[in-house]
Amino acid sequence: MRFRLRDGRRVQICHTSDIYCNLKDLDKLEPDGTTKPNVKVWNRELSNSLKKEYTIIKQAYDKMLDEGMDLTSAVWEREIAAIKNPIEVIRAENPNIVTRFRKAADDSLRAGIIGPNRHKHIIVVSDKLERFLVIKGISGITAEEFDIDHLLDFREFLFDEYQYVEKYPNLYKEVKPQNKPDARLSMNTVTSQLKMFQTFFSTLEDRDEIRKSPFRKLGRENKKAVMRTKYDDPFFLRKEEFMRVLETEAPVSLQDTKDAFMVQCAFGCRISDFRAMSMSKVAVSEDGIPYIHYIPKKTADSQEGNTEVQTPIVRFAFDIIKRTEFVFPVLKNISGEFGYNARIKALLQHCKIDRKVAQYNEETKENDYEPLYKLASSKLARKTHVDRMSKVQVDMYASGLHKEGSTAVSRYTEMELADRFKLMNTAFEQEAYKVDNQLNVIE
Repeated sequence: MRFRLRDGRRVQICHTSDIYCNLKDLDKLEPDGTTKPNVKVWNRELSNSLKKEYTIIKQAYDKMLDEGMDLTSAVWEREIAAIKNPIEVIRAENPNIVTRFRKAADDSLRAGIIGPNRHKHIIVVSDKLERFLVIKGISGITAEEFDIDHLLDFREFLFDEYQYVEKYPNLYKEVKPQNKPDARLSMNTVTSQLKMFQTFFSTLEDRDEIRKSPFRKLGRENKKAVMRTKYDDPFFLRKEEFMRVLETEAPVSLQDTKDAFMVQCAFGCRISDFRAMSMSKVAVSEDGIPYIHYIPKKTADSQEGNTEVQTPIVRFAFDIIKRTEFVFPVLKNISGEFGYNARIKALLQHCKIDRKVAQYNEETKENDYEPLYKLASSKLARKTHVDRMSKVQVDMYASGLHKEGSTAVSRYTEMELADRFKLMNTAFEQEAYKVDNQLNVIE
């Protein structure tokens, strides 16, 4: 459908829409989408599309008149597009603070200062900043103009962005479901996102592109309040709880989840590394100890060397790996109603892991107490591994020979693979065993 707008003799401009329709349906409607006289049956979907399009094109033309723009078809199309897709127009026409923020992220990625995952997270924050600027009507603002008030407003926006999704649907229609806010963010998440923003301003300061970062203008106390973090008491599967999950027979629908979760607990790796595991990551030491080896994705681009993590494989994990060869279909989706995290919750509920743990409520400013299974996710596997290992190791500073944090301790000793294997067997109540190079158990 094409729309023609006439305004006296001097104006005759056209707009091509993305609406397709049957001419018989169109004959029953006026250009603004309302029905013609005596029409009893009509295409309601077409009617609604026309009403929406008519409102937008009229709004665009009114703006052209108010701001004294050239009354041409090209300008009309541009203003219509700006209403429908405000972010795309801003990106194309305004080299503002958002453009500079993205360029800084791209430059850091090319220079190897940050890795692809960090870059992806920064782009998510830059998208949030862009939506904030559009909503506040200051989309053309530069980094130099971005002041303390803007910073504090942006912080509040990060907390409560979920409240804007329904009000500004055009700004969110291209946002991936996992990035679309649906609840108030936690303080720690907001602080983490602000730290990315703070690094950007520090870079601009170093390059003399701005005089002073708005973060430094906050002052010590205000900055401390704005950038603070709060952590809940740690929770993990206690030894008895872990063994209960390991020994409880899971229904067929949860067997794959149990296999994956138990192995992840044994390794303690992040979900990004766990999903990339394969039999090629399994090796055998000279002593016949099977272990996995990998370079963590999160730190791969920032660490100076290529030091691998080497984690011995305790017997229950080895048996699962031999049976599954790291094929865990549940890992295809981590989030969502039937994703890995949701299935972990279901598994722990089945195993009656319902000990109450505290979670700070940002709304009430009080702790809520929830059953552990309700808060479970892939992160619980990492927390459980760290807790199990910490409780079987001797504190290297306990003798009093060195102060806490002394680098001499790490220079004097090193935990070798065989030592870690013994500790892990103790931590997970497993018997020691050995394998040959074909991963056949020999003792």
